[in-house]
Amino acid sequence: MPMLKDPSRKYQPFPQVNLPDRQWPSRTITKPPRWLSTDLRDGNQSIIDPMDAVKKNRFFDLLLEVGVKEIEVGFPSAGATEFDFISGLVKSGRIPQDVTIQVLTQSREDLIRRSFESLEGAHAAIVHLYNAVSPAWREIVFRMTRDEVKQIAIKGAQWLVDEAAKRPGTKWQFEYSPETFSTAELDFSLEVCEAVMGVIQPTPDNPLILNLPATVEAATPNIYADQIEYFCRNLPNRQSAVISLHTHNDRGTGVAAAELGLMAGADRVEGCLFGNGERTGNCCLVTVAMNMYTQGIDPGLDFSDIDKVIETVEYCNQIPVHPRHPYGGELVFTAFSGSHQDAIKKGFEAQAARNDELWRVPYLPIDPADLGRSYEAVIRVNSQSGKGGFAWVLEQDQGLKLPKKMQADFSRHVQKMADDLGRELNAADIWDCFRQAYFIGDVPKRFRLVDYQESKAGDGTQVFSGTILVNGQEQRISGRGKGLLSTILGTMREAFGLDFEVVDYVEHALGSGVDARAAAYIECRLPDGSTSWGVGIDQDVATTSVRAILSAANGVVARMASAG
Repeated sequence: MPMLKDPSRKYQPFPQVNLPDRQWPSRTITKPPRWLSTDLRDGNQSIIDPMDAVKKNRFFDLLLEVGVKEIEVGFPSAGATEFDFISGLVKSGRIPQDVTIQVLTQSREDLIRRSFESLEGAHAAIVHLYNAVSPAWREIVFRMTRDEVKQIAIKGAQWLVDEAAKRPGTKWQFEYSPETFSTAELDFSLEVCEAVMGVIQPTPDNPLILNLPATVEAATPNIYADQIEYFCRNLPNRQSAVISLHTHNDRGTGVAAAELGLMAGADRVEGCLFGNGERTGNCCLVTVAMNMYTQGIDPGLDFSDIDKVIETVEYCNQIPVHPRHPYGGELVFTAFSGSHQDAIKKGFEAQAARNDELWRVPYLPIDPADLGRSYEAVIRVNSQSGKGGFAWVLEQDQGLKLPKKMQADFSRHVQKMADDLGRELNAADIWDCFRQAYFIGDVPKRFRLVDYQESKAGDGTQVFSGTILVNGQEQRISGRGKGLLSTILGTMREAFGLDFEVVDYVEHALGSGVDARAAAYIECRLPDGSTSWGVGIDQDVATTSVRAILSAANGVVARMASAG
């Protein structure tokens, strides 16, 4: 069936919240929230093949390494696999004293009792109770009145209190979710939560966690923020409640809703690493945490080895992290476009030259090194790339700093290789292309240096004599001039009829210490006005210049051969 021409016949806009004096738009997030990972519960429920005990334990260890202090480890009443994992985790002694595990249960006495049994012996635990409160659920699923739905929550809260009293050795915390909060009436959500607080009797020192989920994201994130602010402002005994957010991503704005919800007064964020959750997923803890980091706030979560985190998440979930996923995706710090590459290259150069540490590099909101990513992966080359891209790759891979005019000369070689191969070029491809273009190392060429000597004549001129291979045959050459470069040029003119002059010469060190080498780039102009670039690399600076002249000469000969 095609999409409707008039979708208003089937769908209605979500109603606004009557909050004319809303405060959240002018607020700024200044500190991290309490974090709860639901990877082992919400995330596990969303994958085709649920995690086994080995994967769950590996994921749990990852969450500890990242620094998550509250972890929802499962739904113990769902079956033996869940119960055994949770019970085994408690008995293993692997839960640090500063980490609290959490389990989820529906508001049924037998399920609540089973949930507490799975936590026997825990030093601290959160039992998370929920029941749906929105009109659609009340009228379609449950066929209950408001009061009947509220009684479900009240009874569940009492069972929490009763079961906890039987186990005084554990520090118990409770969480209540009016499930489907985002599509429920605000006054009814407040009424139900106030009733649950009446049973639990929380205090500021031992608050009740009230989780306000966007179980199904049905509106823009500003409306969710309005709902959170309205709830916080109208909840009696607000100081005895921790307001928690659990946003889903049905409209693609789960992260934005969580961030605006924090601005609206929430204290805690629930979600999964890389947003794995039912349907379109839920709030990505990595994204929210790193968004804070880029604003100068320590999120309290450590993603400095993001690739290790991704490896574990992909193994446990059997779902790949999208290459464009914020912060973690393989391509998020990668530029293929020539203009982007040029801006990034200049940004890194300026960053290195500044005295302050403030990060200011175009197109990169965060330093990839903070996430354990290498700079070499930032710029990658394909047929769309410009000269700044391959120049950056050469500099990072080989230490070569090509002059700007030479970058333009080399670009035609790179573009041809990219077009011929029809794929992305890696650093090895670019280096091979560079060697072929400028006759470096063991590549076919007409002139190859064997050895040479230089000396001073009695009249003060420079004397050059050497042996080169000409098409594989040794030939002695010699000449004199005012300096090394002019002497070599004169020698090549006399020996082979190659007439060109140097118009630009640049050199720099490659590395440091006794094994340091030098690189020289030379632009030569022929009588017809055309130019030929040469490159020399050697441990001896003078030899570098000789090799650069021969490189340019090889270029001239190759061009003449292709033209003739």
